[in-house]
Amino acid sequence: MNHASQTRSRTVAAPTCDGCFFRRHTLCALDRTDPCATFRPDREEGLQPPRQLAFAFRPERTTGTPFAFPDAAAQARRYAA
Repeated sequence: MNHASQTRSRTVAAPTCDGCFFRRHTLCALDRTDPCATFRPDREEGLQPPRQLAFAFRPERTTGTPFAFPDAAAQARRYAA
């Protein structure tokens, strides 16, 4: 069985204000019942920053640069009257 055909089913509980780091440490100034955009889970290791996207650098193209400015001689020919 390959990885493409395997599916994992995980039930993840929806976040609530009661599980928020800021609410539990009385740092929240909002009077809400649903989590806001600043929700961070309260974990044993403390406040953790949200995961950032990772850059995936592509290898350089072997055909050359996708765009290059013309050299001085080519520009002179282009703008010659």
